[in-house]
Amino acid sequence: MSTLPHPDARPASSAARRPGQVDPRGQRFAAALTAAVLAAALVTIGTPFATALVAVQLAVFALGVTLGPARTPYARLFARVVRPRIGAPTETEDARPPRFAQAVGGVFALVALLASVAGVVPLAAVAVGFALAAALLNAATGFCLGCEIYLALRRVAPQRA
Repeated sequence: MSTLPHPDARPASSAARRPGQVDPRGQRFAAALTAAVLAAALVTIGTPFATALVAVQLAVFALGVTLGPARTPYARLFARVVRPRIGAPTETEDARPPRFAQAVGGVFALVALLASVAGVVPLAAVAVGFALAAALLNAATGFCLGCEIYLALRRVAPQRA
């Protein structure tokens, strides 16, 4: 998992400023913040507070999909607060897999939000739980489930050159 280089990893010295590249440490930081938000939502599920947390997380996922994972509030927090303290990355990764992962997380957050608004609390809890599990996995181990799904789909249906 995290011990092997990502298939799309590039040395940071040549790719640090390239558009479409992300710092993998920032992605893990964002996953940790996502997990914290979703854990709080799961603990308070069925309340307006939980609905608000899911809505905020859905907005963050939507920003990651539309603007790219490096432009989310979590990524900006990482860039301003954490990265200056730990230095530049030794390698960067293609932003497309994390962007796809943000879309997958967004689908789960949307299902959770709609279920919460409709009062279907068990469905909201399951949707939040799945998104939380994926975020925790990424934060704790560096294994991005959505990224791996993206790469598997690319192997099945390669992009046209």
